[in-house]
Amino acid sequence: MNADELRSKYIEFFVSHGHARIEGKSLIPENDPTVLFTTAGMHPLVPYLLGEPHPAGNRLVDYQKCIRTGDIDSVGDPSHLTFFEMLGNWSLGDYFKEGAIKMSWEFLTSPKWLGIPAEKIGVTVFAGDENAPRDDESADVWRALGIPENRISYRPKEDNWWGPAGTTGPCGPDSEMFYDIGKESCGPDCGPGCSCGKWLEIWNDVFMQYNKNAQGVYEPLARKCVDTGMGIERTVTILNGKKSVYDTEVFASIIAAVTAAMGTAASGQGGSRDVYTYGTKTDTDRSIRIICDHVRSAAFILGDPRAISPSNVGAGYVLRRLIRRAVRHGRKLGIESLLPIAAAVVDKFGGPYPELAAARASIMDELAREEGKFLETLQKGEHEFEKLLPNLLKDSRKCMSGRLAFKLYDTYGFPIELTEELAAEKGMTVNREEFDEAFKKHQELSRAQGGQAFKGGLVDQGEMAVKYHTATHLLHKALRMVLGDHVGQKGSNITADRMRFDFSHGEPMTADQIKQVQAIVNEQITKDLPVTMEVSTLEAAKAAGAIALFGEKYESQVKVYTVGEGSNFFSKEVCGGPHVERTGTMGRFTIQKEQSSSAGVRRIRAVLE
Repeated sequence: MNADELRSKYIEFFVSHGHARIEGKSLIPENDPTVLFTTAGMHPLVPYLLGEPHPAGNRLVDYQKCIRTGDIDSVGDPSHLTFFEMLGNWSLGDYFKEGAIKMSWEFLTSPKWLGIPAEKIGVTVFAGDENAPRDDESADVWRALGIPENRISYRPKEDNWWGPAGTTGPCGPDSEMFYDIGKESCGPDCGPGCSCGKWLEIWNDVFMQYNKNAQGVYEPLARKCVDTGMGIERTVTILNGKKSVYDTEVFASIIAAVTAAMGTAASGQGGSRDVYTYGTKTDTDRSIRIICDHVRSAAFILGDPRAISPSNVGAGYVLRRLIRRAVRHGRKLGIESLLPIAAAVVDKFGGPYPELAAARASIMDELAREEGKFLETLQKGEHEFEKLLPNLLKDSRKCMSGRLAFKLYDTYGFPIELTEELAAEKGMTVNREEFDEAFKKHQELSRAQGGQAFKGGLVDQGEMAVKYHTATHLLHKALRMVLGDHVGQKGSNITADRMRFDFSHGEPMTADQIKQVQAIVNEQITKDLPVTMEVSTLEAAKAAGAIALFGEKYESQVKVYTVGEGSNFFSKEVCGGPHVERTGTMGRFTIQKEQSSSAGVRRIRAVLE
């Protein structure tokens, strides 16, 4: 079974069990400053898990593109990925443990669906602690389905507990499903969840049944929810009996593009060479895997409806790091350009993700631009090395400190491998141990940032954050009134203290335009307009004058928020919410700064006082 078939079967199965298919969301979270990318399938759905009604109902299913940045430096081994796809189904106060587990079991084992032999599956459940009891309810359901006792493992909170996303909020135990790859057990205590490699996790059912309050007490929730997640790449690996995600058809055409580019580079240098066969050399294969993963990740980021550009901060820095690491490993293999590899990614995934195919030209342009910039970076790094060289040669030890090597890496993006090569040419070595120590500290910081807790939608759904969310609607409309209808929201970032709003506009705003926009927003606040919500089709919402983000994926039923009354409303937007009930509660709106965000995109920073 290939990835396309798995996606299709998963959606078909859960639709047949009363779930509404919804669209996966952007890789770039909106209004959430705590995480750089959408990190899990449930990330965009957290507002609904927290109580917001979903326009599609209380049983949902989708597939979602995700990126996790904490293990970028581990990519290159047979298992790690930066970009991955998640299948998920949700119950918002509908079925709970028994329903979720029985559907999981049916999909995994029924010959009509995945047909995995029942004897190959083991499960884990929460072992219980001082805050919540052992999850015997889930264990009993698994037993009733025929899972023997030796394939049910009770695991502690660090293994089988979800959340809360912040210090407070919904949380609960989970039950994970594992596939036995047939490897010998590591001992009598080996069972599902063991890290010896015998058991591979393929699915996770999360049961949100508690709310952790400010005092740290776990209170039972009146409205219990289920959130599940199944990784496409890992599941396809298991279904096809492969040892690595890179051995599946998911990566076959991308690997072929990499090896073809290697062969083209060799032929272009006046020689001829057979195309390299993946699986031949360990170091070469590692570079190929890095190129495949990083180019795939970069293409999806650049092809997203909320696409960002490479930069030196935040998500843009991660994108730049991915591209440059791919370029460096491409140079090692003699690859002159990543563009044919990116084209293979678009060809492979443009079906399930049409936004990728639509953005083909911009993906190629951005990649080509960043490749060119990196070549300049390499030249700068080599120049800085030459400046350091006279003092280095004076040292009788002929050893460059790891501190200096890390400075070249951190400040100029100059790879340690190239520093070592340049040093060796001068008869010197690099203190790699000192470099690795500095790099480890850097990596731990990156991992901490990449693995931060998240809440979808608004990171803080408190009073001020909700006011700022409503203010983005007023600002959006005011900008269109002053600057023109070409203005469209390109993203926002909200905390309890301020808001940032990105919008399409080709030049800086004048001081007079800023004053006009600010005055229009404050006028609507002074009027104390009502804010109402209704559910309709996207087509009906647009016909009624609602604005919807260009390129965003919407469900068949959407929530529409209107500021004002009747036909004289001030603004109408398709949005997930939440918002204030009346604008008069918001406070005075002040624009603090207007600046460039990226090419053709401006950014406003504002506060409510």
